[in-house]
Amino acid sequence: MTRLLRDICYIRSGDKGDVCTAGLIARTPGDYATLLRSVDPDKVRALYGDWVQGTVHCYPMDNIHAVVVVMERALGGGATRTLRLDQTGKALGHALLRLPAVDA
Repeated sequence: MTRLLRDICYIRSGDKGDVCTAGLIARTPGDYATLLRSVDPDKVRALYGDWVQGTVHCYPMDNIHAVVVVMERALGGGATRTLRLDQTGKALGHALLRLPAVDA
């Protein structure tokens, strides 16, 4: 059975305007290497398709075993402008937990 990121990490997310920021935090230090292999801009873009119109950045944070994902132009213009249902950073961020966990 394929593991997903939800099996190895927690998520914290938020939004400001049309930018979604999500922090994926490994559950254990041993899961951090898997997290790093599992998240990159191409995988994030593939997951969201046309929903993310701007650049995707992934920033490893080795000191806390986390990866911060920043998605620009990802909220349909922002919470007060979009016609999307449930478009906030929390909803978008939690979808990252569906990415496959890539083991060594």
